[in-house]
Amino acid sequence: MKPSRQMKSAARLYAVQALFQMEQSDQSADGVIREFEDHRFGARYEGDELAEGDVNLFRQLVGDAVNYQAQIDQMTDRALVAKWPIDRIDPTIRALFRVAGAELTHGDAPPKVAISEFVDIAKAFFPEGREPKFVNAVLDHMAREAKPEAFV
Repeated sequence: MKPSRQMKSAARLYAVQALFQMEQSDQSADGVIREFEDHRFGARYEGDELAEGDVNLFRQLVGDAVNYQAQIDQMTDRALVAKWPIDRIDPTIRALFRVAGAELTHGDAPPKVAISEFVDIAKAFFPEGREPKFVNAVLDHMAREAKPEAFV
């Protein structure tokens, strides 16, 4: 994987983790962004080095996910079945949908690239479960709503 692509992938993963952390701890976006940049990007823990992330993409994704959360949540709800509104979804997947929604609605990546990246993140968090397929289906629906021209 090219270093720039790897940095973008890491930024997406960190953004999902940051949104999860914000929801669980009631931290502000600025505080979490600062913490991730200071303590996670390229940090070493027990001999393992965490990946460097694309700082600009990370900031954009977290900022857009927070600023457009209501819009993204509504789009996510439309992609979910009526019995499963976003507030009933696992908090990790909810954070993933919000970051992915931010990228699909305000990012530059082609929808299929964004979907693939976020399905890979779901696989990292849920390697044995059905969640990655669920994430793929919901994000496909969201992408078709956000950027229908990409699916013509």
